[in-house]
Amino acid sequence: MVFIMSVNFHPRKLVKKTLETFYGLGAQTSARIMAKYSIHPLARLETVPPKTITSLTAELSTMTIDNDARRLVQDNIQRLRDMGTYRGRRHAMGLPVRGQKTRNQIVTARKLNILERGGGDRPMGS
Repeated sequence: MVFIMSVNFHPRKLVKKTLETFYGLGAQTSARIMAKYSIHPLARLETVPPKTITSLTAELSTMTIDNDARRLVQDNIQRLRDMGTYRGRRHAMGLPVRGQKTRNQIVTARKLNILERGGGDRPMGS
């Protein structure tokens, strides 16, 4: 097992997919990090030298990922709610924020926003 940022990964897993498992790292950022350390896009963890794994871990520790990134998003949403902006009110009500129509397909938006509203213990219909 390969140990990166307090998480164990299987050695046969692709480096790109391993990096993308961290919240806040997408395909572009993982590709940029791999290019920085000269890692082939299809390389597996078992082929990467331990020294490079250590430098990857050091690089990831300087970035805003996982819980820090989640906290940043939540703080931004809370800031919008505190200011009383339109977007903040839409977040608070669990409605679409970015201009989507609500006439027909509002259920999906409410489902996706249910943790934000603190619900989850009551059925969708009530």
